Amino acid sequence: MLDPISKFLFRHHHKVERNVTVLLIFSFLIVAIGGIVEIVPLFYVDNTIEKVQGMRPYTPLELAGRNVYVREGCYTCHSQQIRPMRDEVERYGHYSLAAESMYDHPFQWGSKRTGPDLARVGNRYSDEWHVRHLIEPRSVVRESIMPRYGHLATTDLRTDDIAQHLKTNRLLGVPYTDEMITEARADLRNQASLEADTSALGERYPKMQARDFDGNPSRLTEMDALVAYLQSLGTLVDFTAYEPLSHENLR
Repeated sequence: MLDPISKFLFRHHHKVERNVTVLLIFSFLIVAIGGIVEIVPLFYVDNTIEKVQGMRPYTPLELAGRNVYVREGCYTCHSQQIRPMRDEVERYGHYSLAAESMYDHPFQWGSKRTGPDLARVGNRYSDEWHVRHLIEPRSVVRESIMPRYGHLATTDLRTDDIAQHLKTNRLLGVPYTDEMITEARADLRNQASLEADTSALGERYPKMQARDFDGNPSRLTEMDALVAYLQSLGTLVDFTAYEPLSHENLR
């Protein structure tokens, strides 16, 4: 037996299906209601993003590398989102946490995978491997269809506007301090230097990696920045000590 509402819909559905205007209105209303039900509660939940130890803002050099990554459209072929499925975790590592993208504006989850996921690529390969892969992908992965990005190794990295990038990210909620913004240009150069004192840089950005990334210490290039960014991905959270919050903890 059908309930009264089902009977009404069954009896009159053809009127909606045969009238394009009415069908569009009802479709819009249903989608709007569904969106409101899913989105509005997030504004009233304290823990939409689970906080984890180790997460920090990108260093100026990593942020510059991320800008290169976005500019070159790397996200169109590489995702940064490991799903909590056995085959995903066994291949790429621990599933991605929302907190790992909390300082990404916009996030780099990607829309497809032509190449492998990069969420945990940091320190998985050497700097030299990354440089060779970006200059000539097929020299290290014979079946690769990735375009060449050799121009990054011969393009000087722009450093004069990096403080403005930090300021813009701070407007979006990234906790860059006044000191970080003031020292941004120096920090960017020091992280890619073989001779600079990086102790203060390390205090501002724990677990940062400082060295010449592109194999050419006489020049600061976009390749330095991109490799520094790639080597940082997935390295901040210590998953040997990570314990996900239970539903009781979220209440």
